[in-house]
Amino acid sequence: MAVQEPRPHRVSIVIPVYQGEHTLKGLVQEIALLTVPTPTPAGHEFLVTEVLLVNDHGPDRSDEVIRELAAAHEFIRPVWLSRNFGQHPATMAGMASSSGDWIVTMDEDGQHDPASIGDFLDVALKEGAQLVYADPVNRPPHNVLRNGSSRLAKWVFSTFLTGKSEATFQSYRMVLGEIGRSVAAYAGSGVYLDVAMGWVAGPPAACPVRLREEGGRASGYSTRALLSHFVHLVLSSGTRALRMVSALGALFAVVGIGYALYLLAVRITSSTTPQGWTSTMVVVLVSTGAILFSLGVIAEYLGVAVNMAMGKPLYLIVGDPKDGPLGRPGQNGHGTS
Repeated sequence: MAVQEPRPHRVSIVIPVYQGEHTLKGLVQEIALLTVPTPTPAGHEFLVTEVLLVNDHGPDRSDEVIRELAAAHEFIRPVWLSRNFGQHPATMAGMASSSGDWIVTMDEDGQHDPASIGDFLDVALKEGAQLVYADPVNRPPHNVLRNGSSRLAKWVFSTFLTGKSEATFQSYRMVLGEIGRSVAAYAGSGVYLDVAMGWVAGPPAACPVRLREEGGRASGYSTRALLSHFVHLVLSSGTRALRMVSALGALFAVVGIGYALYLLAVRITSSTTPQGWTSTMVVVLVSTGAILFSLGVIAEYLGVAVNMAMGKPLYLIVGDPKDGPLGRPGQNGHGTS
């Protein structure tokens, strides 16, 4: 009996659109080449079954371009938002509307090369990863200040807020379809998309890619928008920062008590200490530590409420991994996990 070849991996591409009037058509032309079964470098097959263009009400003619592309290509699926919500909400709206085995998210400006999707899939299947981020091998096409600020923000997040040194967040990413759709369903307002995916996905993998220029247009992110992204990242990263405040308070209390004992000893053995200075310092140090520690304890309770408000799930039920895309045999008939 002839061995039946496994069907190609179905990929949904989600593109939040804000200023895509001059770049969308060229990007869609590149993606169109992948709407037929396409081999990856490792011999797996995939095809792009749909491209979800999420209109986020930008200042240009992006909406008209989306309509033109939808009329010209059957694989284009427009997603219309009621107003401008921002990149992450728009991305989640597209993810919730997708149907592929895998979801790939990319920017509209052309800096993400669709030809790298096969590399993403190879990394996911080789490492058994549910989530794969782009790992740029060249400097992002932004100014020095923005690149430096981005690296600093991600370092602060991974070092102090999560304690994880996993793959760096990128808007060019691939995630299992059922994971991405579930995240889009439960994540609340204000949550950072990558934090929400980290709640339920396994350790992410990284795929080396080369970033391209942004189609000759200026970035759609102002300093205010980038700061807003960082604030959302911090606020949705959990209670680790609050625990650091609590630990700092405990440290202040311990140091305060130790210093208080030292001052009392100095006061007893010396008469040069100004009247009242010793007691003032003891009260300030001990009370400051007590206040910070108490705030940390209160923050823990608030953190539980915040996680509930953000939609952090207690668990997430998925299908048997061996029956899904990660367990699908390759072209040579052997498993990929």
